[in-house]
Amino acid sequence: MTIWVDADACPVAIKEILFRAANRSETDCCLIANQYIPVPKSKFLSSVQVSHGFDVADNEIVQRCVEGDLVITSDIPLAAEVIEKGAKALSPRGEPYSKANIGARLNMRDFMDTMRASGIQSGGPPPLGPKEKQAFANQLDKYLAKLKR
Repeated sequence: MTIWVDADACPVAIKEILFRAANRSETDCCLIANQYIPVPKSKFLSSVQVSHGFDVADNEIVQRCVEGDLVITSDIPLAAEVIEKGAKALSPRGEPYSKANIGARLNMRDFMDTMRASGIQSGGPPPLGPKEKQAFANQLDKYLAKLKR
């Protein structure tokens, strides 16, 4: 299994959790972004810089991931694509995406896009706090524990 990270918008605290977990579990973890993202020196960590453009990093992740991989993203359409390929997807807030919930999440995303386009300000998600970081770490540990069985 490889952990693929949609790294352009991934919070630093989540990257740090991923770095520690990848080294501890000896699991490959690759950050994909439109900009250079430094990673600590480790045979389990890597970073790929793709060209700038709409969905270029997302498309790279979809192309590279395979069944059983884990993708870290807050991008719901990307999560839907990797789930379709048989990969797992997890938000940086620790919310697992699955075949059972991705349709509803896509619908809500589209609804919110329509609302924003009509001028309604909904604000963004609250800042990432300790509860969200812990939820992410717990879900990541669950995935890694299943891998080691």
